[in-house]
Amino acid sequence: MHSIRLIMSFAVSISLYSLAHAKDLPGKGIQVQGIQSTILEESFQTIIIDEALKKLGYETQPIKMFKYRKGYEAIANGQATYSTTSWYPLQNGMYQDAGGNKVFLRKGHYIRGAAQGYLVDKKTADKFNIVSIDDLNDPTIAVLFDVTGDGKADMVGCQKSWSCAEVIDHQLKAYKLEDNINQIKGLYAEEIPAIIERFKQGKPVIYYAWTPYWVSGLLAPTKDVIWLEVPFSAHPHKIDTTLANGKNYGFRINSERIISTKKFAKANPAAAKLFEIAELPINDVSAENRLIADGENSPGAIRQHALDWIKTNQKRFNSWIEVALKSGK
Repeated sequence: MHSIRLIMSFAVSISLYSLAHAKDLPGKGIQVQGIQSTILEESFQTIIIDEALKKLGYETQPIKMFKYRKGYEAIANGQATYSTTSWYPLQNGMYQDAGGNKVFLRKGHYIRGAAQGYLVDKKTADKFNIVSIDDLNDPTIAVLFDVTGDGKADMVGCQKSWSCAEVIDHQLKAYKLEDNINQIKGLYAEEIPAIIERFKQGKPVIYYAWTPYWVSGLLAPTKDVIWLEVPFSAHPHKIDTTLANGKNYGFRINSERIISTKKFAKANPAAAKLFEIAELPINDVSAENRLIADGENSPGAIRQHALDWIKTNQKRFNSWIEVALKSGK
């Protein structure tokens, strides 16, 4: 009861502050344009920040979708204001190409602990002692995952416009796996259902995946599938992908970070502070992504997911607003 009273008191204080200063909220009269990638599951996290910006007085425009590289360019040239989906360090190349730290402000870590890499079904891995992607250099192992009949493993990878597609191509070459693995670069959301169906049929599967995303809710790592290690770090930007525990899955643990331009941040310190301090638990994102996979995938349903999260986490959300308002004075 004590904690409930504290939350209610905190919420009331923020509400009173906002009402008392409604005429001079830091975002009053300023339009902002949020963008996201074409991945539907990234809407949830973007809507939450849009709602926070509204509390600061900003006039939010309907969120637009861009392919990642075009999204960085859109923010850099003023077509858009911010994105919550700057993958760090995976997309550092795109970030630098669009202007890097000279153009962008990127301070906080909105979603931490995003893992990614290659997975195979545990049944096949256990039977054939598959622990590394390098094991597919054995043609008798690679052919287990052959779907098209050409003798190569058919691995669902990344769409051509995603940074991970470049990384995977680089690694297949570095590990001399080009003759044994075919990276499927179609629309991920359209390719991955076939993997799930094959798994349900008891057939071997190999694919790239990341968290937070709903796939790992259906094919649970360590239970249904296993992460494959790589023989050594091989990254187009010369990144050491060895983790703190000594494991190496070919990708570093990533964060999704909020970016805007330095020009916008300087003129809008309240929004800049919000972008810096907002944090969204990765498990909450995965849980919402599962709702989308279960059919709650309309724009209205996803917006409601975001509003429900705010209501459930009102104290956290209000703290963002309070700190941002102080920065905007």
